Amino acid sequence: MVARAVGLHVNPHGGVPKYPVDHLIVQANGCLGDKQRNTRYHGGPDRAVCILLTSVLEKLQADGHPIEAGSTGENLLIDGLHPESLHAGCRLNVGEVVLELTGDAPPCKTIGSSFENGMFRALSHKQTRGQTRWYARVLVEGTVRLNDGVHLQ
Repeated sequence: MVARAVGLHVNPHGGVPKYPVDHLIVQANGCLGDKQRNTRYHGGPDRAVCILLTSVLEKLQADGHPIEAGSTGENLLIDGLHPESLHAGCRLNVGEVVLELTGDAPPCKTIGSSFENGMFRALSHKQTRGQTRWYARVLVEGTVRLNDGVHLQ
């Protein structure tokens, strides 16, 4: 199976949920049209893009959580990669964009409505390795479109 970008999300007002778009213009400091409310923990060059895998989303849904694409603040939803293949330092080619993962995106109460009984820590790399969102820095800026291929370097 070829990995691909199956969800692209932004929120011009900040916060969650992020709303679907058909393309992302990815710049060094983030995605055009996306805003972060709390720049102490979100955004900036080392947290420019937030990534979630469909396998993680589907696992959480199967566990009974009402999580949906964009509801936890991810900009990029990727299908076809295994959670254990991602780690800080790995690089992803997504369309014409190159990203480098900088670390997991620790969950906070802001995404609590995406989880049964507010159990937002279900999306924690510390609690369940690989069951997380990832932050990435942008090495090559450009546009990502729905269904663009994703290649792990």
